[in-house]
Amino acid sequence: MKKTPAEEPVVSNFIRSIINEDNRAGKWKGRVETRFPPEPNGYLHIGHAKSICLNFGIAEEYQGICHLRFDDTNPEKEAQEYVDAICDNVRWLGFDWGKHLYYSSDYFDQLYMFAEHLITLGRAYVDSQSAEEIRERRGTLTQPGQDSPYRERPVAENLDLFRRMKAGEFPEGAHVLRAKIDMASPNLNLRDPVIYRIRHVHHQRTGNKWCIYPMYDYTHCISDALEKITHSLCTLEFEDHRPLYDWVLDQLNNQLHCHPQQIEFARLNLTYTVMSKRKLIELVDQKLVDGWDDPRLSTIAGVRRRGYTPRSIRMFAERIGVSKADSWIDINVLEDCLREDLNENAPRRIAILKPLKLIIDNYPDDQEEDCHAPNHPQKPEWDKRTVPFSKIIYIEQDDFMENPVKGFFRLAPDTEVRLRYAYIVKCVRIEKDAQGDITAVHCTYDPDTKSGTDGANKRKVKGNIHWLSAQHAQHIEIRLYDRLFTDPYPDISGKDYKTSLNPDSKTTIHAYAEPKLYEAEPEQCFQFERNGYFVADKLASQPGRPVFNRAVTLRDTWAKQSNS
Repeated sequence: MKKTPAEEPVVSNFIRSIINEDNRAGKWKGRVETRFPPEPNGYLHIGHAKSICLNFGIAEEYQGICHLRFDDTNPEKEAQEYVDAICDNVRWLGFDWGKHLYYSSDYFDQLYMFAEHLITLGRAYVDSQSAEEIRERRGTLTQPGQDSPYRERPVAENLDLFRRMKAGEFPEGAHVLRAKIDMASPNLNLRDPVIYRIRHVHHQRTGNKWCIYPMYDYTHCISDALEKITHSLCTLEFEDHRPLYDWVLDQLNNQLHCHPQQIEFARLNLTYTVMSKRKLIELVDQKLVDGWDDPRLSTIAGVRRRGYTPRSIRMFAERIGVSKADSWIDINVLEDCLREDLNENAPRRIAILKPLKLIIDNYPDDQEEDCHAPNHPQKPEWDKRTVPFSKIIYIEQDDFMENPVKGFFRLAPDTEVRLRYAYIVKCVRIEKDAQGDITAVHCTYDPDTKSGTDGANKRKVKGNIHWLSAQHAQHIEIRLYDRLFTDPYPDISGKDYKTSLNPDSKTTIHAYAEPKLYEAEPEQCFQFERNGYFVADKLASQPGRPVFNRAVTLRDTWAKQSNS
């Protein structure tokens, strides 16, 4: 439910504190307008999801507006495919920009006019040095930069050259337009930054109209001002760019009449992942993963295909909060959010991942009967489903141990367990092949102990295992996904991140499932009892033949695996 203007959200982070103070001071007349401004040069990742939830969430809390704007100023790397994927990501997370969809390319004409205005004011000039020469004269953190030999070009000459750049008279690299600020500034971003460069490249929206394109730092602040953004939320790497953001808007104050406030917050750093768009592109282009939506990737498309839900991602974003200090978030926090959501909302089903045949010797050969299992143990309103039972069933290999260790309460020779939703059985003998591997377990059952009958509680046993009737079980394909990297910090460990790729991050197995699972719709999530949470793959699944991806185990098993 949205809050009334009189209500104020609970102050749980510094951004809300800033907005509350702005509202008290009447700075924006109570207006809150944010934006999510991705560059359409790749697929979004989980770090972008944090920003989406923050920008759209803040706007919703204060009955404001959040824009979706594509900062499409680099046509060499941008594509409509990325635009479509980003729109889909934002909608999937549960947010809607309404009529507020914008592109920086919408403002190319205005951006050009503002650049001419800066030239007229003597605040910008055309530089004819090469890119290498500009870099050499920029200076270092301890040494000031050197003025370009073209820095004092007359205004008329700068205007003429800039207009000829726009007309396409010059090749790429011949000239750039630079802001004239301070080559001795301790902030390198203020040392006459380039604000326009020549690119003879087709733009996906403006075609061949332009052969000069504005730089991001110049474009971003003006786009914010034109859209009358109040609070421009961005990650900490832009903190050093804020003086340039403010400088550009200050020079154009008479034209724009709006000066948004840039506020920086810490980006998301998540263990066992990489968030660099460059590295994600490498993984995809080098076919180290199966595309942008590989369930092992940190892309939103990937985690969605893995089985993560919008609720779990929004819960994660709220739980980790926002701060001004960079830190690492353990991936267990993200996984626990998914477990919490699916534990509440995923129907239960039975699947046997590593089958072992169990034969009930005293059960009639030609008999079969129905057992009844709840669709969710805490939601009786979800009703029950029928699970067929017969003489030969499958159990998990891990649920039988010939020589049980202490504390093993499942099936072993001469011990009893309950077949969940069915009967108590006792192991009487086992079969082995020539290699000594167990091929079948023989049991007897107590017909007076069927679950749901008066005799079910006649006696208690410690073990309780799941099963499937071999006659009725259906073959399914399951993809067991694990963490893509074995190193919790693949980005900062001082080595090539690709050397810590987990060779066991994807395993495909053929398992058995109860017939009800064949009705699964793509992207429908289930808890496979005692095996974890799984989702019907939205691409590989066919009608009546679902393929399942493991989203997450029932509990964190990674630490145990790593130490074993």
